[in-house]
Amino acid sequence: MHDDLRQTVRQLMPQVRRDLADLVRIPSVSADPAAAGAVRRSAELTARLFDDAGAAEVEVLAGAAGGPPAVLAHYPAPPGRPTVLLYAHHDVQPAGDLAGWTSPPFEPVERDGRMYGRGTADDKAGVAAHLAALRAFRGRPPVGVTVLVEGEEEISSPNLTGFLRRYRDRLGADVVVLADSDNLRAGQPALTTTLRGMVSCVVEVRALRHGAHSGTYGGAAPDALTGLCRLLATLHDDRGEVRIDGLASWTAPTVEYPEDRFRAEAGVLDEARLIGDGSLAERIWARPAATVLAVDAPTVAGATNTLPPVARAKVGLRVAPGDDASSALRALTRHLREHAPWGLRVRVDEGDLVQPHVIEPRGAAFDAARVAYRAGYGADLVEIGGGGSIPIVGEFAAAFPAAAILVTSPGADPDSRPHSTDESLHLGNFERACLAEALLLAELASIDR
Repeated sequence: MHDDLRQTVRQLMPQVRRDLADLVRIPSVSADPAAAGAVRRSAELTARLFDDAGAAEVEVLAGAAGGPPAVLAHYPAPPGRPTVLLYAHHDVQPAGDLAGWTSPPFEPVERDGRMYGRGTADDKAGVAAHLAALRAFRGRPPVGVTVLVEGEEEISSPNLTGFLRRYRDRLGADVVVLADSDNLRAGQPALTTTLRGMVSCVVEVRALRHGAHSGTYGGAAPDALTGLCRLLATLHDDRGEVRIDGLASWTAPTVEYPEDRFRAEAGVLDEARLIGDGSLAERIWARPAATVLAVDAPTVAGATNTLPPVARAKVGLRVAPGDDASSALRALTRHLREHAPWGLRVRVDEGDLVQPHVIEPRGAAFDAARVAYRAGYGADLVEIGGGGSIPIVGEFAAAFPAAAILVTSPGADPDSRPHSTDESLHLGNFERACLAEALLLAELASIDR
């Protein structure tokens, strides 16, 4: 079986790469209202591709509350076989600074074994990997398959809860495969089993009723920008450890992540020290991380010799697996209110909130995944954490509590640079991911419902 599927997937790859390139050419930026037409075209092309791949039913469905369109495709289950839900999303991030792209972001280009373009890795590769797996069985997979390709993941899936509720009877499955994560390195498959949550707030510090001359009043009158800087500095100690009372930590997966690799992938300057203590896995997957995301203050170009009366900053906090995002947001808010220097007035407006998630990778579906991905990649499947947040994981877990949830990579690796310029996909890794998913469907056919 393995050799037959390997040969079939290899023969399919030119077509699958064309499918992926066609999807990448559509600038389906869900965050841009002006791109609504492109998002619709992307959904319509996705539907046609699954129709061509033998789906018994395919629909383009508007999201709940009129959100960006999603695609739902169905392949009936043979008698007595389980049903698998395959998830990906067809919307993408904005291109960003075009000067940072080596080639146009929506013109897919292959260079040095990689395909470059916005969405190549995140997450149109997920769409294409599902197509490859289903084409490998000529549209008749050995298990029932429902495909959901969402159109608003890059804006945090605001309508997904309503969508899952509305179409619950059509989305129910024994196993859910969310192809929207990364491998730790090229050539080795990974299951993401923990995800940090995320909260944010905007903190405003006010020191004066109005701006005041820095020569006349400086030295006695406080200024808001210095006060804000001192407040933000209390989020960490001198080593860079987060110092907000009331936050929890988790146990990190035991995966080797060499510091030199991390520094290269993150773009850390040679002279800059890494922050925090403990292993890299602990720091980026299992512990909270506080970041000053933006500051509103007078610009350097427009600066005058005036004490700033008010300054604002947006603060983001990644919440450790096992913690509660609501309680973490309260802890962050409390810290900011209690640590302002010099009695300055502080206002905190709470923002985003995404819960962390932990998956226990035990059971027949996970055993099947280990067999399939080992055969597809020629390397053992490793369990990793996710430092970022994928809100959809918790949404699916809540909607389908009895289903096994596998968070996989459609071939993305640390060099893929999703959300950044020159996003790309390692095509050799992509082929392995396509084969592994086809093998997974075959392996899942033998598990008891």
